[in-house]
Amino acid sequence: MFKPVYNISPQILKNISEIAEIKAVIERSKVLPLNEAQLKRQAIVRMAHTSTSIEGNPLAEFQVDKVLAGMSINADDKSIQEVRNYQKVLQSIEQMSPSKKSISIEDILKLHGQMMTNLLEDKKTGHFRPGPIFVVDELGDGREKLRYEGPPAAKVAFLIQELVKWLAEADQEGIHPIIKAAIFHLQFVTIHPFSDGNGRMARLLTTFILYRDSWDFRRIIVLEDYYNRDRLGYYNALNVIQGNHYHEGEDSTFWIEYFVQGFLVEARKAAESIAQIGFGKVSDISEQVFLDKDEIKIMDFLSTTGRMTSNDVEDILNVAKRTSQLKLKGLVDKKLITLKGKGPSTYYILNS
Repeated sequence: MFKPVYNISPQILKNISEIAEIKAVIERSKVLPLNEAQLKRQAIVRMAHTSTSIEGNPLAEFQVDKVLAGMSINADDKSIQEVRNYQKVLQSIEQMSPSKKSISIEDILKLHGQMMTNLLEDKKTGHFRPGPIFVVDELGDGREKLRYEGPPAAKVAFLIQELVKWLAEADQEGIHPIIKAAIFHLQFVTIHPFSDGNGRMARLLTTFILYRDSWDFRRIIVLEDYYNRDRLGYYNALNVIQGNHYHEGEDSTFWIEYFVQGFLVEARKAAESIAQIGFGKVSDISEQVFLDKDEIKIMDFLSTTGRMTSNDVEDILNVAKRTSQLKLKGLVDKKLITLKGKGPSTYYILNS
């Protein structure tokens, strides 16, 4: 049975306490729907950009924004596909998280299949790696240095199953969501279960745990930003625990301290974003807009995709076309979204 070894150091406890205070402030803030949707949209663009950028994707953030909105850009097909796949997995995670269920091996394989569609050969897409895996650092002049060797392929399915079991038990034991997310992230990348996409999967599954446990900060926090700005620190913090080959029983406290510190940095940034746009202060009561649950679903979907059609609303709400059109018209009337195009090409975007 997977049993992580760690201590809750005073620094971890102090940082989690401050994170909890920031979370409470954000959740109590009176939010204008358009402001919240715009912040969520910005967060999703940054998540997609930074998480793929860490793995070498060359697209700029404005290009990622266009790809997520279904627009064409001048870039190579692989880079575009990586971003589109990331968006699809993020949408799946958003759909899964309200159930509050723990994740399964089948879920992980399905998400990896979405992540690596048209990027890996079929036998490696949505399947655990068939052979050994090595993480190397490029030293220049064509030279490479081994950073880490994962466990044998024959052990991967068992190790992931043990990790999934541990997460379910951690839920029952009431382990803090940030600690759970940190440990899961570390163990997942240590197992390195796939031929490719392990880093992106670890970060997205971390996001799933936080979404599911309602530690998502209204989905405007972007942990990937911290890792992307501090790539060397990110990899070093992992390597301190991992060593250069798979082994068990190492004390994970150092990694958890790094993870929690990064979480606090990004939580503070989320609070600053709120302060800058005046969350919690609505100067004119006429600006307040109240949405029903269907309208909230539409705005959340639009925050993720950047654009949508009436057909999308039919699918996410399971309603008739006429009903979907009325829902969209209501949001247009509330000045939250804008209609673009004509006829069959009609679509909707968030208001600027």
